[in-house]
Amino acid sequence: MKNPVFNPYLPSWEYVPDGEPHVFGDRIYLYGSHDKANSERFCVQDYTVWSAPVDDLSDWKCHGVSYRKDQDPRSLIDKPVDLYAPDCVQGNDGKYYLYYFAAGPNAKAFGPMSVAVSERPEGPFEYLGDIRYPDGRPLMKYLTNDPAVINDEGRIWLYYGWGLGRDFRSAILKPLYDFVLSKLCNRTLKDIRNTHPSILSCTVVELEDDMLTVKSEPKAVLDSKTTADKDSELYHHAFYEAASIRKFNGLYYLIYSSGENNELAYATSRYPDRDFRYRGVIISNSDLGYQGNRIAKNNAGTIHGSIEMIKGQYYIFYHRCTNNTDFSRQACAERIEIAEDGMVEQVEMTSCGMGDKSLKGIGKYPASICCNLITRKTIRPGIGGQQSLPRISEENGIQYLADLVAGTEIVYKYFDLSQTSGVSISARGKGTIRVKKNDIIVDSDDYQNHFCQVSGSEKEAFTMTVTAGRIDVAALEFKGR
Repeated sequence: MKNPVFNPYLPSWEYVPDGEPHVFGDRIYLYGSHDKANSERFCVQDYTVWSAPVDDLSDWKCHGVSYRKDQDPRSLIDKPVDLYAPDCVQGNDGKYYLYYFAAGPNAKAFGPMSVAVSERPEGPFEYLGDIRYPDGRPLMKYLTNDPAVINDEGRIWLYYGWGLGRDFRSAILKPLYDFVLSKLCNRTLKDIRNTHPSILSCTVVELEDDMLTVKSEPKAVLDSKTTADKDSELYHHAFYEAASIRKFNGLYYLIYSSGENNELAYATSRYPDRDFRYRGVIISNSDLGYQGNRIAKNNAGTIHGSIEMIKGQYYIFYHRCTNNTDFSRQACAERIEIAEDGMVEQVEMTSCGMGDKSLKGIGKYPASICCNLITRKTIRPGIGGQQSLPRISEENGIQYLADLVAGTEIVYKYFDLSQTSGVSISARGKGTIRVKKNDIIVDSDDYQNHFCQVSGSEKEAFTMTVTAGRIDVAALEFKGR
């Protein structure tokens, strides 16, 4: 019997954000950055690759370290670089090429993007070189961030860029903006003034078969907030970062993080290098915008991901933020549908993710698979250390819900409760949890099981609300009839 599939779909101790999923052969491979629990900055670990059989999305396997930070030539023995969001593609020679850029120690902001190569999709990869012009100069035009790549019937297209979430086109403040961008982005004022329509754009360039050398000058294909028409729909969902590229049914999908910094938006075109048109939002990692929702139902933090088709079903892969920070992100995915005209309607975050429409309401589940964690106080991610606010946290390698205070609402979408008689909640602390009409009193320094009767329909949002006190919750165990 296959294990249940839920979000996050990797083990609870694993933190792989910026996910780029690719089907190679009969397996789905996940390439991403590598965070850790309670981290104080992005991408502090070596790259690793996970994969699963396409016919069993519960059976994820870690292939170990695929590329070490010290393999990048910018690393020093005591100061390795940080490896940011990668992507992988199979070249025309059959080898697998991992595109990335190095940041942090020893690496200048928006320095060269790099490539590593392997004979196998899971690696290990070996450093090949930096992306360059035919004369050997590194490619530095526009802002070299978040490389994404596609092998389009033998043509290799590379997308990248950075756009910020603010409009920097003010005529009065332009000299100041240009100066700030110059310092922030490691570019000369001449570069900034001569890059059109703006250095803050999503960019594309074609590569030679060597996977390193550009064929021509890169060009902008999608506007940031600085260049988007202020009267357009794109202006409110303009390109920020996290470019990803896919092609389905002859249509190119440029997926990206908008300036809202919590949503994956997308634009489409019939061409790989022009005419991209904004089409909508696929998902927000706080459900903002879903069916008009304006309340963040989880940490509204950074997001990065892409679409992949697995055995005829489309999925959007993304990451959620945990530990009340942008620096401990975990891989999630949801089913999506692509209409005949190429449209994708925004989907909600769920606990069941890539699995069936609802989780079986019998058996034990980690409490941390909640898809909504709603509090009275807005939680702003990117704050680094722990706070005494409701959050998904980790202790001894096990995730749990921490510091749930009065007014906290924990939601799981969805459970099949048609054959459920009750639920046992593993909790500690002092306070009261309400499950439907049942009040559970928690008064213990150690985790204790608290049982209450529960029943419902085949697809139901299971909700717990803390009405008093401060409580931690580790697990839920549903009992059958």
